[in-house]
Amino acid sequence: MPFPAPSAALLGDLAGRLGPQGFTVDPADLAPWLTDWRRRVTGAAAALVSPASAEEAAFVVARAAAEGVAIVPQGGNSSMVGGATPAGPAEGRALLVSMRRMRAIRSVSPADNAVVAEAGVVLADLHEAVEAEGRRFPLSLAAKGNATVGGLVSTNAGGTQVLRFGPMRSLVLGLEAVLPDGSLLHGLAPLRKDNRGYDLKQLLIGGEGTLGLVTAATLRLVPAFETRSVGWIGLRSAEDALTLLRRLEDRLGEAVESFELVPAEGLALVLRHIPDTRAPLAESWTWNVLVEAVGSGDIGERLQNELMDAIEQGLAGDATIAASEAQADALWKLRESLSEAEARDGMAAKHDIAVPVADMPGFMTRASTAVTARFPGVRPIAFGHLGDGNVHFNVRAPEGGDDKAWFKAQAAAVSRFVHGLVTESGGTMSAEHGIGRFKRADFAALADPVRLAAMRAIKAALDPAGIMNPGALLPLAEDAPGQ
Repeated sequence: MPFPAPSAALLGDLAGRLGPQGFTVDPADLAPWLTDWRRRVTGAAAALVSPASAEEAAFVVARAAAEGVAIVPQGGNSSMVGGATPAGPAEGRALLVSMRRMRAIRSVSPADNAVVAEAGVVLADLHEAVEAEGRRFPLSLAAKGNATVGGLVSTNAGGTQVLRFGPMRSLVLGLEAVLPDGSLLHGLAPLRKDNRGYDLKQLLIGGEGTLGLVTAATLRLVPAFETRSVGWIGLRSAEDALTLLRRLEDRLGEAVESFELVPAEGLALVLRHIPDTRAPLAESWTWNVLVEAVGSGDIGERLQNELMDAIEQGLAGDATIAASEAQADALWKLRESLSEAEARDGMAAKHDIAVPVADMPGFMTRASTAVTARFPGVRPIAFGHLGDGNVHFNVRAPEGGDDKAWFKAQAAAVSRFVHGLVTESGGTMSAEHGIGRFKRADFAALADPVRLAAMRAIKAALDPAGIMNPGALLPLAEDAPGQ
């Protein structure tokens, strides 16, 4: 649907309420925030609006709603699916609403094991603030230096500790948010039980800013760990990796917090492109696992004993345990730098998908075979979070060619094919990044029609004018199959 440009009166009201720090139409100020994280699309906006409080955010939304002007919320601008870029039906006429000025950590309560953080708080800063109180927020990801609380909530972010603690849906106790009519939802109480009908916060978590503007969240904390032990294991197959995971869970219990699967080719890319990295094992193995266990002072010894037994029994090929925090960080760098190394190597069609955990090893093999048969010469690479079934299944251009030309000509078809494979396997085309704008058309073609109808009904009820992040998540008319 078409959206009007904001009137001069609206822009004047916003400038007067927010001041020069909170409002600009200067193209130079807008430019850094109009291109998505992956640099696949550059959009446009009528103004950049940066509220400094929930009340200012409510004022912005209310005034935009009065004129039917579109709003595109943005946190750290680290979306992997173009979810925070004002491109599409509202391009050039939308208000880009940045939450970066709302950076306050309002409270940390060790007694409640909860923190109240505003939407613009960067994840790394949140970690540091709660650690000072003897607690930790158990969600981490490679973009922790850019990703913000509001974005994490709005995309239901996952990361490397979902195995034990779940994604953001499991970690949000309460939300404060501005609804599409400009009303402010007050829901920050750190309640573990609240049975008053519909759980409104769960509609906003993962809603990608299409149902409201998150201004603050109450997040669950856990005690700071006594000791962590990080290991790197070489294996012959992904099936062996899953067997090892279940074995470690049986013997170490909830101490196992992360279990990351990395193929030999992925490790080679990191060693080739990322400075100050080195191979952790003497030999190259077909598959590698990074495992982190957290617990009492003997957790390192217990993990080491289990890995030695796995090697002796032929389940694992080789392993090393970090002897210091610096070594642990170095092992994590190998995993967290994989996406960067892949990007430096050339363009790839990237897919954040998930299947049932038991099927993840088999799916990676089947999908790689199917993709190379359908698109000869391409180079699939699969890695990810084995414990929760999340596969980052990326397809690189054929070696030696023009990767940019290949991406422009083939990436959409490759992605549609991969998303079809994962849907046929009972999985999902979005595990932790969301749908955004990049996956919207495939979502329209492959999603359960009943699911889509229910989502549209919710959107129509809360945002009848459709002003909140138009073009993200929900398919548009032109995305219908056959169009």
